[in-house]
Amino acid sequence: MKTGWVCHELYMWHNTLNWNQLFEPGLTIQPYEHAENPDTKRRFRNLMEVSGLIDDLTIIKPRPAEEAEILRFHTKEHLRHIKAVSDAGGGDASTLTPMGKGSYEIALLAAGGTIEAIDAVIAGTVDNAYVLCRPPGHHALADLAMGFCLFGNAVIGIEHARAVHGIERVATVDWDVHHGNGTEAAFYEDPNVLTISLHQDNLFPPDSGALSDTGSGPGEGCNINIPLPPGSGRGAYLAAMERVVVPALQKFKPDMIVVPCGFDASAMDPLGHMMLTSGAYRQLTEHVVEASRELCGGRLVMTHEGGYSAPYVPYCGLAVVEAMSGRSTGIEDPWLAFAEEYAGQELMPHQAAVVETAAKLISGIPS
Repeated sequence: MKTGWVCHELYMWHNTLNWNQLFEPGLTIQPYEHAENPDTKRRFRNLMEVSGLIDDLTIIKPRPAEEAEILRFHTKEHLRHIKAVSDAGGGDASTLTPMGKGSYEIALLAAGGTIEAIDAVIAGTVDNAYVLCRPPGHHALADLAMGFCLFGNAVIGIEHARAVHGIERVATVDWDVHHGNGTEAAFYEDPNVLTISLHQDNLFPPDSGALSDTGSGPGEGCNINIPLPPGSGRGAYLAAMERVVVPALQKFKPDMIVVPCGFDASAMDPLGHMMLTSGAYRQLTEHVVEASRELCGGRLVMTHEGGYSAPYVPYCGLAVVEAMSGRSTGIEDPWLAFAEEYAGQELMPHQAAVVETAAKLISGIPS
């Protein structure tokens, strides 16, 4: 398999200011760094190079998205707002979403990198592609930055695929620990995009990502949320993948699959309370890769979202790209055996109950 790789040094220059992880610094605690800082993604890229895996990939050069491409999803007012905050030297783009000077241009490059990956996969230049971009995108709404996200990278890529290439049916599988609310909102009334989100129940955004939110109007049945309980590990995620995600993809029969890929459901992440390991991410990826081969000629694009453990994200990312490319570097995850022995890694009854309820939603997907 040919796997594409999109990354750029400017992605690491998106400035989220000197915050205390999630909150603006005050006079009660020494200023620290924002959770969404360059470290995790830079270390992921570094491990790709040190392992030699990057030499087996097809490098795809990103370009800035054009305003018209952004406006397929976002409003003109939102585009102007992000540019104005950036040009003014930075600030909070919305609640808890800081950005620095130049972040507007970097956000355009992130969206454009996703578009270039979409183009390469559809053209057959590569079979699949991973986009290691900043800022992330799956929380961004049409008119609002949210959750560290400025522009909806995956949504913009999907709209490009439909408008330019005539792709008719797209499925998204979001396994970031936080609900993919922006992607859901973009396609909530659209019967031609299946949106699936596996996330920690009611983590972020608050009161978002319920089992009962299944789409509306023509899109009824085309949105599936799997809000897993805190503490879910390998067993719960694999059950959700095997009993809900893969059967839902098989019923929907997409022409392309897009995965907003977050590594904040890992056992080491400071912003989530799940227990995934690099091995579990490898297995999830293998399922999605196989589904893409079966259903849509292998057309699969992953866009990087969250993941805030600088020492651990690189191993999860390496496992995913190895599974996408069919290559093995021989690099061992030093945390793997340790975290796989955590109590509760196997499927628990209360987790199985959520998965089984979500599985019933498959019947609502229009044929």
